[in-house]
Amino acid sequence: MFNYFSQLKKKVIYLGTQIKLAMSYPEQLLHYIWKYKLYANSEFLSIENEEIEILDTGMLNVNAGPDFFNAKIKIGSKTWAGNIEIHKASSDWKKHKHHTDPAYNSIILHVVELRDCDIVTQEGRKIPQIAIKIPDNVAANYSQLLSSNFAIPCDNKMKDIPKIHLNNWLSGLLVERLERKTNDIYTLLDKFNNSWDETFYVLLARNFGFGLNSDVFERLALSLPYFYIQKHSDDIFQVEALLFGQAGLLEDDFILEDYFLQLKKEYQFLRKKYTLNNLDGFLFKSLRVRPQGFPQVRIAQLAAVLQQSKRLFSHVLEKKDEHMLRLFFHINASEYWQTHYTFGKTSNKKTKYPGDTSINVILINTIVPILFAYGKRNNIEKYCTRALSILEDLKPERNSIVTEFKKFGISPLNAADTQALIQLRKEYCNQHKCLYCKVGYQILSGKMDAV
Repeated sequence: MFNYFSQLKKKVIYLGTQIKLAMSYPEQLLHYIWKYKLYANSEFLSIENEEIEILDTGMLNVNAGPDFFNAKIKIGSKTWAGNIEIHKASSDWKKHKHHTDPAYNSIILHVVELRDCDIVTQEGRKIPQIAIKIPDNVAANYSQLLSSNFAIPCDNKMKDIPKIHLNNWLSGLLVERLERKTNDIYTLLDKFNNSWDETFYVLLARNFGFGLNSDVFERLALSLPYFYIQKHSDDIFQVEALLFGQAGLLEDDFILEDYFLQLKKEYQFLRKKYTLNNLDGFLFKSLRVRPQGFPQVRIAQLAAVLQQSKRLFSHVLEKKDEHMLRLFFHINASEYWQTHYTFGKTSNKKTKYPGDTSINVILINTIVPILFAYGKRNNIEKYCTRALSILEDLKPERNSIVTEFKKFGISPLNAADTQALIQLRKEYCNQHKCLYCKVGYQILSGKMDAV
């Protein structure tokens, strides 16, 4: 008997939760229903009992101002073109002070879930209103997605999405991710007065941190202008002195190796010459990192790449394909590092070329975004095309996000697919933006075979 009432209590709590969810749908759900014309009611009447026909729902506005632009409706025999505002209730119009804002004088229709009062514009014009109903299937699907405890809210339904729709969405997500990275690059470009060399240098340094040390590698590059490295690019020893010294990794007074002491002396001279302030060495992390990935090795590899040319970015632009770019980064660290993973500790002799996986990371996160950004900024399509081709030629990335999606039957073919999946997970799944996701649309609408 106790078990029976215990189970009953759980069911009541569950149902109560579902009802609570149903009563708290966000305004964005109304935007979604309006955009895709999924409202349950098919006929609308004005207060004056005139029929209101929706000819065009308009274009969603993601910035400040009315929710939908350039809509078209017909009231009685008269056609109206203008903007649409959507709220949970009519009274929200005043709460948001739209009645005092001239930006909302262009509203031709107020769409609500609850029509609880009349509204007017700042000019005093009365605005027609309609109340839309959330379809039961959309409400149920949304509640299920919203209450999901899984990292990917639609995990149990994703396998049912037609491949053609999923692939189309992934293509859009890839471009979206590249656009976001392009904006980050433009920010750096503005910082460096449109110097692509400086911008590329900072981006490259960041990605030589390979996640764990990315932020501090970027700080290193920002504290050491590429212009100084260019002036010494004919000497790998001086490039290493600048990088290791600026990283704060030459401060140890107990290491007495000749090479370390020479680097330290050279950095002290260059530091005074250029008025440099170095970082703290403890910022660079090596805990639970394989020796091949120690920050000292990565800095030595970065120095070898930077020392190749005074105009590094120009060389990158000249490389026609992924293979040529791969060879460009397949460069061994200097002789000292063949027998060291860190200063002061000798190891068995071993080359220190970046591995295939490391080069893939550089290509995906440095070369592809900057080629895409350069092509867009200068209206040169071939660089954007080349960026996409590189991703299509690279094998799929291996990481926890990709592994998760594979569980649900999504098998990426290349790095373009995995970049799209990373965008999907980070920008949509993690933030429960199911209303803005095309997979979410398929599930929420219940139209799994819709375009």
